[in-house]
Amino acid sequence: MRILSIVNIIFNLLFFLNSSAQQTFDLYTDKIPNSKPYDVKEGKGIWSLGHNYVTNVTHPTLTAFLPDPNKASGTAVIICPGGGYRVLGMSRAGYDIAKVFQKLEVAAFVLKYRLPSDKTMVNKSIGPLQNVQRAFQIVTENAENWNINTSKIGVAGFSAGGHLAASAATHYRNAYIDNEKQINLRPAFQILGFPVISFTDSLAHKGSRTNLLGEKPSSDLILKFSNELLVTNNTPPAFIFHSGDDRTVLVGNSLKYYEALYKNNVPAELMIYPSGGHGYGLNNPSTPSKWIEECTNWMIANGWLD
Repeated sequence: MRILSIVNIIFNLLFFLNSSAQQTFDLYTDKIPNSKPYDVKEGKGIWSLGHNYVTNVTHPTLTAFLPDPNKASGTAVIICPGGGYRVLGMSRAGYDIAKVFQKLEVAAFVLKYRLPSDKTMVNKSIGPLQNVQRAFQIVTENAENWNINTSKIGVAGFSAGGHLAASAATHYRNAYIDNEKQINLRPAFQILGFPVISFTDSLAHKGSRTNLLGEKPSSDLILKFSNELLVTNNTPPAFIFHSGDDRTVLVGNSLKYYEALYKNNVPAELMIYPSGGHGYGLNNPSTPSKWIEECTNWMIANGWLD
């Protein structure tokens, strides 16, 4: 036990000293489940203000932003960037947010999940969900080395990444991956920013729905991935923020999800800005109010931060 403790201390020190505790590693070292032969190459691009995105993601990874092991809170969060299930905005709704959590002594993991495609997947509707469940496995299996309390691993997601995060919070009873060790796939909490929640006609972000489920999904498939319909009294607590003038993903998504959480006695906090639009990451341009500060207070109140 003494030798193991010394090894863990050395591992944590080396990890922390390595590029400010940032490291990217593969979700799979062997064949990727639910994949088929393909000739698709990943691409990269830059949006305005230098925000990076990736396309055609076929090779899923996890990038770790670990706090100082001597100060770590024990809490971890897996971050799902958005992009309509078409691209992944890795900086604004990924790395930038992970760095803030890292400063709060939270271990943050940015998930570059496979983008759904009939060209690369046998069943594209479950591809991203498989990746977020695999991320929970990896974080749990390495919890001791990374100073993480396995009962304090949550998920965060933004826009379509919010749909994926909410799916992780409502589909956890169904393992879409091999889980021989019976690792807990239920997030301890969920943080959702301007999230896609529903795929029903009145609320759906049609691009996200089409990219994940196809051009003409069945009514059963639509209901299966409309997360407001899947909430139970065991759904994880939630912090949700949105803008009332969001024309990309209607604020009704967050309202419906909060209503479902409330009806099932699930603790939730809902923050609605009057304006700000969609996809602003950490800083809503319409106000000096910071959702991350309110989220931090929510985490403190619920015992995930000191």
